[in-house]
Amino acid sequence: MMIITVNKIMTGGSHLILLDYIINLSIFSLLVSTPLVIGSFIKHKFNQPFRNMKLWISLYAGVVSYILVMMSFQQDGYSYDIRYAPVILMFSYFGPIPGIITGGFALAARLLSSGNWYPAILGWTFIMVSFSLIYMFIKHYSTAKRNTYLFVTYLIVYVITVPILFNIFRNQPLFHLQYVLFVMLGVIIGSLLIESYVNLYKTIAERKKMEKTLAESEAKYRLIAENTSDLIMVLDHNQSVQYYSPSHQLVLGFDKGDLVEMDLGKLIHPDDSKMFGDCIKAMFENKGSITLEFRLIHKEGNAIEFESRCMPVKGNDDSIEHIVIVSRDISERKKAEEILLQSEKLSIVGELAAGVAHEIRNPLTTIKGFIQLYRSELGATKYNDLILSELERIEVITSELLSLGKPQAVKLDRVNLKDLLDDTLELLAPQANYDGIQFKMKSNGDAFPVIGEKNQIKQVFLNILKNSMESMENGGEIKIHLTKDQEGMCSISIEDEGCGIPEDLLPRLGEPFYSLKDKGTGLGIMICHKIIKQHHGSIHLSSMVNKGTIVEIKLPLVIE
Repeated sequence: MMIITVNKIMTGGSHLILLDYIINLSIFSLLVSTPLVIGSFIKHKFNQPFRNMKLWISLYAGVVSYILVMMSFQQDGYSYDIRYAPVILMFSYFGPIPGIITGGFALAARLLSSGNWYPAILGWTFIMVSFSLIYMFIKHYSTAKRNTYLFVTYLIVYVITVPILFNIFRNQPLFHLQYVLFVMLGVIIGSLLIESYVNLYKTIAERKKMEKTLAESEAKYRLIAENTSDLIMVLDHNQSVQYYSPSHQLVLGFDKGDLVEMDLGKLIHPDDSKMFGDCIKAMFENKGSITLEFRLIHKEGNAIEFESRCMPVKGNDDSIEHIVIVSRDISERKKAEEILLQSEKLSIVGELAAGVAHEIRNPLTTIKGFIQLYRSELGATKYNDLILSELERIEVITSELLSLGKPQAVKLDRVNLKDLLDDTLELLAPQANYDGIQFKMKSNGDAFPVIGEKNQIKQVFLNILKNSMESMENGGEIKIHLTKDQEGMCSISIEDEGCGIPEDLLPRLGEPFYSLKDKGTGLGIMICHKIIKQHHGSIHLSSMVNKGTIVEIKLPLVIE
């Protein structure tokens, strides 16, 4: 910094002195700001450069001190400048070693620029020792406090050494006051520049950290939303969809563009649309979460059942802005529940059969015997025949209940399915000829060996073939086809040309006491299911009204 000369003071050139200091403070501010501005363009974590580059920073501060000394003014062999402003800042921000390095540059510049080395070296030594000692007590303080303590220390050392100890311009207190005030101003300006940079950089760093955290969080949620099999949907107040998760495309078969343009009402099953709309409307009013079951329409037209958890999302004013709906396909679960229900029904029927069959059969036999005796004595009447017919029907039901509910000893043997079918068709041939029905059997071989109970499997064939024959009032053909597949299974397909079964009634076939025939018990198909299941196979029915029914049975073949 420029030195305030006595001549200027004595000649009333105070305005020139002020101008010199302003110029030097401006240059000092520029030198402090330059590395901060350059540093703002360098990507780094804050404090890392300060910790790892103390040496370079202290060298740069020393250069700044050197430049300030070179711009100083001489008065009677003494130089005056504000070189101690960067020294104070270095001690305050980086500690004694960087501060001493910076002070060393300042001392070297001072010794090269003017004489009077003794007071310069002695004053410098006092200041460095004082700064080092005071720093030990203030290093945990804030930078503002450290700057204050260091400047006060400098002020005390300056007053003791310059005007008192060395008797330099002792009669010019205004000169010394101006000098220390401008040194203080240099410290204040430098610290303000550094603190502004630090605070700005911290703000930017915190903002970047928040943005990074937000981006990472968003990426995680997006990763979950875009890779889950559940359907995630976001609705607004107008029940317009703001977001469809990609799983909608996979589960429902629609393209992303089709989903965006499609009205939600067209996606929901018509029977569930009103219920869904009312529930969503109530959620916006009541602000509570609910669980719904509704159906969505697949691109191909079939309905898929979903269980959905609907959760409201509140805005700043505590009102509901959006509703997030997470839906899961429960079609398989529904099927499993139906199978479980069917199994429970079978179990109940089995328990009932054990008691009912025994309780009914004994008095039934007695009643039937007396009616037959009565008919033989008094002659046949239409009422006797009707009673006996109904009693025989009750016997059939009781026998089927017994076969269903009573555990039977099963003898497993190696059985050829083709031979069993031949025997069954031979047994039914007279009735088939009488009804104008022809059996046509095809097979891609003669050997279809399975392990099973011969009579049970034969009973399955009898039940199914009799059902087919009873459905063909006008006669026709029944096609039986035996094939082997690559999975080691034998497929027996029985196709008739009967009246067929409505599609909506097919799922109920196999339920106990449910039959489409006037005098059917509903137990025949159920028994067939039970027998095939016991033989580790499967049975499947498909039908079209007035075109016929196809029954496909699969049983595991014996591996040769």
